[in-house]
Amino acid sequence: MGGVFSLIRGCLAFVCWLINTIFWVLPIVILSPIKLIPIAATRTACSTVLDNFASAWISINGVIERIFHPVKVHLHCDGELSPKEWYMVIANHQSWVDILILQRVLNRKIPFLKFFLKKELIFVPFLGLAWWALDFPFMRRYSTAQLRKNPKLRGKDIEITRKACAKFKSTPVSVMNFVEGTRFRAHKHSKQNSQFSHLLKPKAGGLAFALSAMGEHIHKLVDVSIYYPEKVPTYWDYISGQVTEVHVHIKVSEIATEMRGDYMKDREFKISFQEQLNKIWQEKDQRLEQFAQQHNENQKVS
Repeated sequence: MGGVFSLIRGCLAFVCWLINTIFWVLPIVILSPIKLIPIAATRTACSTVLDNFASAWISINGVIERIFHPVKVHLHCDGELSPKEWYMVIANHQSWVDILILQRVLNRKIPFLKFFLKKELIFVPFLGLAWWALDFPFMRRYSTAQLRKNPKLRGKDIEITRKACAKFKSTPVSVMNFVEGTRFRAHKHSKQNSQFSHLLKPKAGGLAFALSAMGEHIHKLVDVSIYYPEKVPTYWDYISGQVTEVHVHIKVSEIATEMRGDYMKDREFKISFQEQLNKIWQEKDQRLEQFAQQHNENQKVS
C-alpha cells in the first residue's frame, strides 16, 4: 500500500508543480519583450517584477511540498543573509533535488538564484526565453582545441560573460555555481581518486571564471553543504514523499581579494586560487563527515 500512496502522492505533486510552473512561466515570457526597451529604469523595473514572479513560483512549490511531500530541513546558518546583497553561491552536487533544496532555504533570503547557463540553452522552447528574461547569464566557453586553432578567441568567453553580467551592477543578484561540475557518483569519485570522502574534486576554473566575469560587483560567498541522511534522492523520490529529512549548512563569508585575478594567464594566481578552493572543499568534506557520523550514531541509538 505504501508504494501506491507514494505513486499517487508523487503524481499529484508533479501535476501541481507542472501547473504552477506553467502559471508563472507564461507571464514571464509575455512580459519578456519589455526587456528589449533601451531604457535602464524600465528594464530594471521589469527585472524586479519578473524576479518576484520567480520567487512566487518557488514559494508555491513550497506549499505543494508541505501538502504532498513534507520534508524536514535541518538548517544551520553561519552568517547573515540579505536580499539586498550580491552573492556567489557554491554547493556540493548530488542530485537535481539539490536545486529544489537550495531554492527552498534561500528563497527571499537572498536575491533570486541565477545559474550560469551554456549559450545554447537560450534556444530551449519557452524556458530559454524565460531564463533570458530572468537575466540568467549565458556563457560561451571555448575548448582548448578551439583556442589552439584560433588564439584570438582567448579571453573572449570572459568578455562575453562579463557583458552579460553588466546588468547586475545596479541590482543585487545571487549567482549559483556547482563547483564539482557534475553530480557526485561513486564511480566518478573513484575515477578521480578524489582526496575528499564525500565530494568530487572542485573545478577551480569555473568559479574563477565566474568571479572574473562578475568583477567587483559580487562581494560575498555563500557556501552551502547539503547532506541526505537516508539516501541521495531522485526527483521522483523527493516529490513522492520518500525523503523525510535533509541537513543543510550555510556559511557566509567575504570574497577575499586573493580570489580575484586572471586564472587563464596568471599561473601564480591559478595555483593560489586552487589552494583556496581546496581549503573550502576540505572544510565542506569535514562538515559532511560530521553529518554522516551523527546520522550513524542516531541509527545505533534507535
